[in-house]
Parts: sequence; structure tokens; C-alpha cells
Amino acid sequence: MEGTALPIFREQLLDRRQKLEVAAAARRRPDDVMRLLQEVDAALRRMDTGTFGRCETCADPIEPDRLLTDPLVRFCLDHLTTREQRALEQDLDLAARIQRELLPKRDSHVDGWDVAYHYQPAGPVSGDYCDLIRGIAGDTYFLVGDVAGKGVAAAMLMSHLSAMLRTLASVGLPLGQLIERASRVFCESTLPTHYATLVCGRASMSGEIEICNAGHPPPLVVHAGGEIERVDATGLPLGMFCSERFSSHTVQLTPGETLLFYTDGLVEAQDATGEEYGIERLCTLAASAGALPPTPLVERCARDLAAFAGTPAWADDVTIMAVRRSTPTRDS
Repeated sequence: MEGTALPIFREQLLDRRQKLEVAAAARRRPDDVMRLLQEVDAALRRMDTGTFGRCETCADPIEPDRLLTDPLVRFCLDHLTTREQRALEQDLDLAARIQRELLPKRDSHVDGWDVAYHYQPAGPVSGDYCDLIRGIAGDTYFLVGDVAGKGVAAAMLMSHLSAMLRTLASVGLPLGQLIERASRVFCESTLPTHYATLVCGRASMSGEIEICNAGHPPPLVVHAGGEIERVDATGLPLGMFCSERFSSHTVQLTPGETLLFYTDGLVEAQDATGEEYGIERLCTLAASAGALPPTPLVERCARDLAAFAGTPAWADDVTIMAVRRSTPTRDS
């Protein structure tokens, strides 16, 4: 276990111990409380002896995502009992189903905007964030983000980010203030090692999209004729600093023009030689296929990535969202 992470785990364990002591004083389920207190104390002793985060069977490091989820774990996945492995598989299956339910409808038409996305976790669950939110003033929010890390811990933070942004979007704040509040809440409610990149677009029925990019790969505006405009970051990732300020950039789309969001799992994917897919390849593809409706466009991007990488097993989560300006309607 890296020394820089130990203080974080120690703080978690001490906080847990304090809450257990309160429960013990109140005589709430004393047997369970005493058992948990013993487990916390044993984990603190492992920190003192330098064995925290090591499997008690093989002494290899325990998977970091599992430690972040539960600092009391004592065995790596290879040495879980059959019953424990089955329970873990069931938990992962349930987490994956819950996460899928958080995603928006895959193909949508909202107030003059056609939307489609491709969402591909690298494992059972994903740290990527993808959402479409109807605002209180008739605006529509398109959001794509990426929580640092992978696995269960990243998926938990993705769910936290989803709930937080949906709540803030319902208040009707200016976009910059919305992202500033989200960053502050995320900073105050997660571990110091966690952050999330995010790009949020707020679209009106007039075809105008205000975009705030918090440290995320630049979305691409595909104008008529194949001209590509990049929307670079206007601030640091969410959660890096509690007082971070964010500005926004506004683009005007005419019918048939498209805004393409994606996560770094797309542009950082590598082929067999180690070459990255890269943003230039994506720009070339968007310029040639940007006139397509959103669904075939994101499918084209996904196929091109698969052809480039040569394998369906990605090293990182991949999300692609296309938002196309269409004829304004009130249909949803």
C-alpha cells in the first residue's frame, strides 16, 4: 500500500470507529457493533505493521477499488471463498443494472434536438457519466463526464455525480454557477484523490448551446460542410479545488449541425503497436460523417474504434454522445 494513501484510509477507519463507539454507547445491536469495532482495530494495527492492503493469504496487494469501497477487506479476489466470490458477483450484477437505469433513453428527440449515445464500460460497471436533463426554463442539459479511476469506486462516484447534477439542474442556476456548486460539493464529499472531468451543454430551442468544460476532452462542433470546432476546457476538473471558478462558451447550431461529446477512453485507446486513436482521427471521422443523424454517427465512431483497436476488450470506459440540431418541436 502506497504511503500517500494510508492517511486517507486511516481517516476513514477512525471516522468509522467513532461512529461505532457512539452506537455501542447507545447499546444498538451490541454484538454486531463489537465485531465491527474489532475489524476496524485490526485494520488500524495492519497499518502500524505495514501489512494493510496486503492479502493475508498470498501477501499480494489487494485490488485498490475494493479497498476504496471497503478498507476492511483482507483478501485479494483470488483468495475469496466460493461464497464470497458469488456474493461479489451478485453485487456487481446489481450495481451494473442500477447504473444502466441511470442512463437516459438511448435515442431521444427533445425540443428540436436529436440525441444518441454509445456507452461501453471496460468492466461490469463504469466511471463514465452520460445524461440528458430537462431544465425548468425549457432548456435541455447534455452532460458527459469521467470520474478518475475505474471499477466499483468510480461507479459509486458516478452515481453521486449524477444525483448531484440532476438536483442542481432543477434549480435554474446560470451554467457557470451550476458547475461551480457541483465542483464544491464533489470536493467536500469525496476523498482528496478523487475528481471528475465533465462537459455540460445547456441548449435552448433557438439552437444556441452554452458549454462549460471542466477539464474534459474538447467536444467537437461539426458545422455545415464538415468544418470542425473544438470547445476546450474552461476550468479544472470537478473536485480538484473547492473554490474553482468556471466560465462557458456559446455556440450556435443550425439544423443538421452536430455537437459530439466523448470521454478519453475513445481518444486514448491504443492499437496493437501502442499508437493512440487520437483526437485528429476523431476529427477526420466527424468531418466526413458529421452529416449523419446521431444514432448512425455514434455507431460509426464505435465501429471505427473497434477496427482501430482490434479488440472488444477496452482498457478504459468509452462514452460517445451526438447532439444534432433538428426542427424545433415540443415533443420529448
